[in-house]
Amino acid sequence: MIKWLRTLLLLIMLSTGAWATYYLSTPIALPVTPFEFDVKTGVTMKRVAQQLAQVGVLKQPFAFTLVARLTGKGSALKAGNYALNGPVTPWELLQKLTKGDVSQSEFKFIEGWNFKQLRYALDHSPNLQHDTLDLSDAEIMAKLGWPNQHPEGRFFPDTYFFSSGMSDLTILRRAHKLMQTQLEDVWRERAENLPYHTMEQALIMASIIEKETGQAAERPLIAGVFVNRLQIGMLLQTDPTVIYGLGDRYDGNLRKRDLLADTPYNTYTRAGLPPTPIAMPGIEALHAAVHPAPTRALYFVGRGNGTHKFSATLAEHNQAVNKYQRHQ
Repeated sequence: MIKWLRTLLLLIMLSTGAWATYYLSTPIALPVTPFEFDVKTGVTMKRVAQQLAQVGVLKQPFAFTLVARLTGKGSALKAGNYALNGPVTPWELLQKLTKGDVSQSEFKFIEGWNFKQLRYALDHSPNLQHDTLDLSDAEIMAKLGWPNQHPEGRFFPDTYFFSSGMSDLTILRRAHKLMQTQLEDVWRERAENLPYHTMEQALIMASIIEKETGQAAERPLIAGVFVNRLQIGMLLQTDPTVIYGLGDRYDGNLRKRDLLADTPYNTYTRAGLPPTPIAMPGIEALHAAVHPAPTRALYFVGRGNGTHKFSATLAEHNQAVNKYQRHQ
């Protein structure tokens, strides 16, 4: 009996090995040549295999994923733009995906980054040509064709693919154009009776919303609070603008003296919106700025878990501060 089981196991192993060899060495028929596809940052090998199966490239996505796992390559997927210029075997495709043999690299603009952070990331991207490295912010905007525009918040956060050696100015130009397009689109569909009257002001508001919360569901409510404050002439009193105004002087702690120190961005000392955006807002923040949620709230305070407690009166707000900030 044991001998029979050993023989059966050996036959299974040989059959599996023969199948795997055949599968991995059989060229894949491409729907078009060259065939290009993108792999986004954070996506899994299973998801890529499913996407390739949907367009007719992989016939057995489960087998492809299984081989990737068995060979230890399941978590070695590299993001980028890939081009297949002719038939490849599943093994060659797997090697290509895990070596990062891309036709284009990617650069991700992160929601909430300010222009200084964006420049730092661009300067340290190894595959770009760094034409902005020794330029001032104003010189960069002039190169982009917007000589009198402040750069803050003017670049849309997204993933941009580029060929090796491309100028960083080209990436910035694409991101600037996309932000302008997105801003114009949301502005056309804006709600009535907003307390700001230009796209630029909406962009400033969106940048504040972006920095105030990472919770998508809260963004319209945050916008509603700030709209309510502007409509009654109340100071915005938002910490992110103060932090932005402090610049390199901000050490991670916002003190009472910082809230009292007057700068163009201190919304505790100056009424209305700050003079420029303070970061790159994403599409959800842009939508929230022009479609604030109807609310009576004038205050909000962090609960300590990433969400906020909204209050309509100062008394309610003080109670929330005691509960969530002072733990009284």
